[in-house]
Amino acid sequence: MIKSQDMNHPYKLDISKTIVYGLMYVLAIIYLIPLIWMLRTAFIHPDMAIDLFSLSWPTLANLKRVLLAAPFGQYYLNTIIMVVATLLVQFVLITMAGYAFARLDFWGKNLLFMLFLMQLMITPDVLIMPNYSFMGQIGLIDTKLGVILPFFASGMGTFLMRQTIKTIPYELEEAAKMDGCRLPRMLLQIYVPLLKPVYIAFGLISASYQWNNFLWPLVMINSVNKRPLTVGLAIFAMSFETGAQWSDVCAATLIVIAPLLVLFLFFQRQFIESFAQSGIK
Repeated sequence: MIKSQDMNHPYKLDISKTIVYGLMYVLAIIYLIPLIWMLRTAFIHPDMAIDLFSLSWPTLANLKRVLLAAPFGQYYLNTIIMVVATLLVQFVLITMAGYAFARLDFWGKNLLFMLFLMQLMITPDVLIMPNYSFMGQIGLIDTKLGVILPFFASGMGTFLMRQTIKTIPYELEEAAKMDGCRLPRMLLQIYVPLLKPVYIAFGLISASYQWNNFLWPLVMINSVNKRPLTVGLAIFAMSFETGAQWSDVCAATLIVIAPLLVLFLFFQRQFIESFAQSGIK
């Protein structure tokens, strides 16, 4: 009797796994429908864009027309500058803040850390008016620095750094101090290599958010040559007087999201593994 039960148990597990995986594939297909529709419309003739059942050979005419109609090259450059500059400053600040909260003892540390975590409960859109007023006072309206400055400090990044640094053996730091290693060198040579999974996880999230950020740049930027991709795409989509040309809009959307799609396809495994190693359960 025991043997027969043991033989039936894997069979039941296989059925449950098949059902779970089947539901996952069905949901994945449903979620992919908008992306598939966008890709199909971006490479199809404009006259066939509305008819979902019409098929034709793929064409690059839509992409060429979009690139000539709007300065997407300048939008790309502006967006890359904003994303890279924000990430570099965030990496430095969250590393120092995470180390301070994890290793140093100072008055009010727990209260200050709770204030950092409160950032996770406040959406950036709520702070648009006070941030805009402050940027106007210091003369950063219609500048790239004014767009990225409010995002230099990250509560989520500080939390990830603190939690990961607390798991690193303190004996490594003590050995470095005995060898005469100062704090900047110790952070660069000991902690930074061990924090690589956290940098990958936070970097992907922060880069995706900054790349897709729309409302704050829309409020801050007035000049055409300073617009990021999201603002440029929105204005391009609203520029048609006779209604939306869906083939052109989808082609422009593909131009905007293509780097994020490539980034996700190449780094999805590292992204998942980095979160697993950073202490998030």
